[in-house]
Amino acid sequence: MVDEVDLHDRLEQVLWRIAAAAWRSGRRPEDVTLIAVCKTWPTSVVKAAYDLGLRHFGENRVQEAAAKFSEFRPADLVLHLIGHLQSNKVRQTAALFDSVDSLDSLGLAGLLAKQAAVRPTPLPVLLEVNVAGEESKFGLAVEAVLPILRDLQDLPSLRPLGLMTVAPVVSDPEEVRPVFRRLRELRDECQQALGLPLPELSMGMTNDYAVAIEEGATAIRVGRALFGERA
Repeated sequence: MVDEVDLHDRLEQVLWRIAAAAWRSGRRPEDVTLIAVCKTWPTSVVKAAYDLGLRHFGENRVQEAAAKFSEFRPADLVLHLIGHLQSNKVRQTAALFDSVDSLDSLGLAGLLAKQAAVRPTPLPVLLEVNVAGEESKFGLAVEAVLPILRDLQDLPSLRPLGLMTVAPVVSDPEEVRPVFRRLRELRDECQQALGLPLPELSMGMTNDYAVAIEEGATAIRVGRALFGERA
């Protein structure tokens, strides 16, 4: 179980590092959204984090999120799907999540759009990009992003807001700076080509979020630095 005093101290440290990285890059700390990755942690931990002021939470698995957030779902809590979207979970995903940050195929986009059509407003989505080309990871190839963004404009129940990536695991975060920089450049290229605002760049996790912020991240996904090692 996460000790609330430890959680408070960990959160303060993360917020300080976010602010420092933002200032180094000439940005404001409030321009970076901290998404607390709460996969495998119980509802009590989510409540404790919420009570400390966190509002954005990320889950990898739809079933786990459905169980956890049926118990606790304040109106201002924003739930992000950050794991791979499976086709058999599309209906549940459209009903449960406030944002799908890991969309990685046009086929899944079409299925998701059909289920999201009953929502009162379009469902925000980010395209997941496998910038480093790792075979072990999900995500679109860089060259596939612009064509899919073009096609998403024909799906009015989805609202594309930007791009997401998961960088390779490395010992020195500086090694993955080019990955984050390339995602930002790709976003800029797509905005220019489409005339479509894509304000969100979800990139950076516990090991590398400071570098990601310096390269333009608007959202970081942090679990271990907040909650410690998973049980």
